Amino acid sequence: MDSAIGAALGAAGMLILVLLFAATQAGSVSTIVQGLKVAGKAKQDKEFGEKLKAILAGAEIKPVEPPKPPKPSGAPLRMLALLQAEARLVDFLMEDIQGLPDAQIGQAVREVHKKAAAALKQHAVIEQVLPGKEDDTVTVPKGFDPSAIRVVGNVTGEPPFTGQINHPGWRVKELKLAPPPEGADEFVLQPAEVQIP
Repeated sequence: MDSAIGAALGAAGMLILVLLFAATQAGSVSTIVQGLKVAGKAKQDKEFGEKLKAILAGAEIKPVEPPKPPKPSGAPLRMLALLQAEARLVDFLMEDIQGLPDAQIGQAVREVHKKAAAALKQHAVIEQVLPGKEDDTVTVPKGFDPSAIRVVGNVTGEPPFTGQINHPGWRVKELKLAPPPEGADEFVLQPAEVQIP
């Protein structure tokens, strides 16, 4: 009986010594607890376990790079590129016209307007959002589309609202633009051009 008690006390003492040794190697008891948690997770989650084995084997740890944001679509720029190609609209808008005489500006505007209008009519079917013209009286119904009609001024209460048209608005009914060639950068409105002698 005494030998059984001695063996139990010896085993308990040995366990305490092992725990103390482990605590001194780990740095603290909380580190031992954390290690047991990691071991438990590695046993339950195979992918985590494989990563842990690789780390313990000396594999290099590479930080996970966040995914790069997707490049925005250049589709909305196709019409602008078309207006540049057909009417040189971007050239006109980017040019400093402050020092030019009014007659020269008027001539340039007339030409850009003619070509841009033709290109727009050829590649887009555009209609007014509201029938009528500026200063006509109109009633904006309940449930109107705020992306199509903007109500401004002394707006109080709920629709319907009655007021005068400041602008009838424009809506693209149909767009007839060809997709860009494969691999083309849609953000290039007009490529640079180099004349080789």
